[in-house]
Amino acid sequence: MPALARYFPILEWGRSYNRSVLTNDLMAAVIVTIMLIPQSLAYALLAGLPPVVGLYASIMPLVLYAIFGTSRTLAVGPVAVVSLMTASAAGAIAAQGTAEYLEAAITLAMLSGVMLAALGLLRAGFLANLLSHPVISGFITASGILIATSQLKHILGVKAGGDNWPDMLGSLAQTIGDTNPWTLAIGIPATLFLFWVRKGAKRALQLAGMPPRAADMAAKAGPVAAVALTIVAVLAFDLAAKGVNLVGAIPQGLPPFALPSTDIALIQQLWVPALLISIIGFVESVSVAQTLAAKRRQRIAPNQELIGLGAANVASAFSGGYPVTGGFARSVVNFDAGAETPAAGAFTAVGIALASLFLTPLLFNLPIATLAATIIVAVLSLVDLKTPGQLWRYSKADFAAHVATIGITLLAGVELGVIAGVAVGLLLYLWRASRPHAAVVGRVPETEHFRNVERHKVITVPHVLSIRIDESLTYLNARWLEEYVLERVAERPELRHVILMCSAVNEIDASGLESLEAINHRLGDGGIGMHLSEVKGPVMDRLHRTHFIEELNGKVFLSQDRAFSELARDDGAPPPPVDHYLARGMI
Repeated sequence: MPALARYFPILEWGRSYNRSVLTNDLMAAVIVTIMLIPQSLAYALLAGLPPVVGLYASIMPLVLYAIFGTSRTLAVGPVAVVSLMTASAAGAIAAQGTAEYLEAAITLAMLSGVMLAALGLLRAGFLANLLSHPVISGFITASGILIATSQLKHILGVKAGGDNWPDMLGSLAQTIGDTNPWTLAIGIPATLFLFWVRKGAKRALQLAGMPPRAADMAAKAGPVAAVALTIVAVLAFDLAAKGVNLVGAIPQGLPPFALPSTDIALIQQLWVPALLISIIGFVESVSVAQTLAAKRRQRIAPNQELIGLGAANVASAFSGGYPVTGGFARSVVNFDAGAETPAAGAFTAVGIALASLFLTPLLFNLPIATLAATIIVAVLSLVDLKTPGQLWRYSKADFAAHVATIGITLLAGVELGVIAGVAVGLLLYLWRASRPHAAVVGRVPETEHFRNVERHKVITVPHVLSIRIDESLTYLNARWLEEYVLERVAERPELRHVILMCSAVNEIDASGLESLEAINHRLGDGGIGMHLSEVKGPVMDRLHRTHFIEELNGKVFLSQDRAFSELARDDGAPPPPVDHYLARGMI
């Protein structure tokens, strides 16, 4: 049973399922269903797909994630960033509205699902760490700007396009004179209303006397209210005859069985976008899941999350949907509504299925401007304008990766933006790793602690040089360390001993070992002893498997204090007063 529960988490939480948990899950499902119906329609529009595809992607994926996922509160379904990436990838294959475009979106979901599941089975979730936080943050910010800009055409009622931000703005500028005032009269109030719903509706309802929980539920239903009110406005003022674009007929019924394409040429075109969608979706999803799990002192299994999200995407492909992942806003709503198990997601799927069966005819007169307003309000919360300033103050390298990702995503598109962000992040990491921090250290008076001579008043002696290495020794930095040590040695003609303090060294690879050997020989030729201190056990074990320890012309000390105490007396003269050796220059 434990072995099965590892791959089928439902067997674990299902054993303790009871009526109280069922009640909480059902309540959460009702709230999330109300929120998800307009969102799923809107995100399908963003992906360039018929609105009903968003409903299809919100049914079977939720059921499969409930079986294979480990997060108790993650709400899986269509999300803004993945929808934008889907539109970008499928748009390179065919024109929106064609059967080939839909086939490409379905195939993307299949490829993404297979990749995620394979990574989970191979326990390769660590690969997502290639995307640093500055890169992810920059990509999401740029995507939010792109998404919001792309929806302005629906608010204005004009025909505009563009694959990047300058093109979108240029197209809008050229067509703004064709703005439909009736569409604008729907889009602007809907946008303002949804902003108010998100920011102030709950508080206003509470001030009006509504109980907190009821006010919260009513605020969550705000998007549904916007849908209902704008449909009424279309019917009351006959806006369809005045050029307001409507959703139109939505197929009624459950998701059909669909088959992803097996065309090798199509798969070759889509596998890179599918991989990027998989990684971005997984990082976004697992970040949300871990944050919410920590609030309840629960845990998730990242590798099993890969399998759960993979199963959800495969299910989406075979039910006519497109790539899905865990959404931040929906998951927070699910959490706040009291969901206790993934069964809440399965109940949400039932609610969406009922909506597909009975409610779709009511959406015929839904203005597309309302869906665009829903998207704009949702994605503008993703735009983070504070992070660039924070990164500039904290780390110029991370700031460079963040800004590069934003700039390239806006100027060249989402795929190149992600690839460039990863490339810049890796290059900066390699640059930092090739120039690690090291410091000449001395003893803090009346203690056994050793600190940087440029930052603290410390005790040093002329014939002993203590260097603290603050990084593992690898092929990236081995040559740099060799140069650093020999430069420090050349500055001290009276030197007799060099101590390499290795408390921060977790690994020494073959290149690092070769550099240590070179330093040992160079110092030995100059009559200088080379010593090591505070070497970690696993590192020492590997050194013992070589001839380095035998050839070392000095000693290995358990502690830096013992090494300094013994070697400082090595000149045979009595030690001078402590103040004589205090390094001045406090920083």
